[in-house]
Amino acid sequence: MTNEILIHYEINRETSVLLPAEHLEYNSIVWEKDQVFHVRKTPFQLIKEACLEGGADYDGRKVAVTYKTGIQSKIPIPVNPLEHIYAFPTNSPKLFECSWIFYHHVKSLKRHPHFSNQSIITFKNHKELHLEISYNTLERQLQRTSYCIVRFSRLDNQSPYQFG
Repeated sequence: MTNEILIHYEINRETSVLLPAEHLEYNSIVWEKDQVFHVRKTPFQLIKEACLEGGADYDGRKVAVTYKTGIQSKIPIPVNPLEHIYAFPTNSPKLFECSWIFYHHVKSLKRHPHFSNQSIITFKNHKELHLEISYNTLERQLQRTSYCIVRFSRLDNQSPYQFG
């Protein structure tokens, strides 16, 4: 774990979660597969920048997901579909407490044993994240993201003019 505070962070295939932080020096805590970073930008700012890096702006991605899936709220985002980077918000992205979970790093979900409005995500690197979000809501977000991935996959978008 690094104590360095980053001014900029580029979301990549190692990024597993973006957490909001109430801190004077930074606004996000970023978990990667094997590292943790503190970043001055908010999770939402990082998502928006990553969408641009991936070839489209956030609003365009959001409209495309709604068009292809019918999902209207807490929309999963194909941050960079060519790199297979998909994330989903835990709350409305407009809310401070919204975290962003990166689908391909999630190993499992489970209900919190003592609190019905809390869940535990286990990532593929065995780290656990406790969130104040119901299991049902989290499971629905995971399912929506899975559907989004299918709708944005190459097989679904094959042009009749492509060969091979």
